[in-house]
Amino acid sequence: MLKDIIFSMVIGGSVGIISHVRKHGKIIMPRKTKKFVYLGFLEEILLCLVACLLVVIYTTPNSLVENILVSVLVGVSSDIILTRFKLLNEKNEK
Repeated sequence: MLKDIIFSMVIGGSVGIISHVRKHGKIIMPRKTKKFVYLGFLEEILLCLVACLLVVIYTTPNSLVENILVSVLVGVSSDIILTRFKLLNEKNEK
């Protein structure tokens, strides 16, 4: 089980960094402004990593292939959810 958890976290982090580069075209480093801290690429890595971790713990895949498929699907769906929240926030600000 520990092997599955670690493997899903690696896949989730990889999907997070790939989605970040796909959206922005480059890796944006974390920075601190006067009002808040912008996490940059760490935001998407952590989101995908935690989502993959929770789903793999909950579903307990039986094989390595299931673990890969579940982790990739959860990573991509968490990226879609994050993008949707950002779009809703931009729409509410206007």
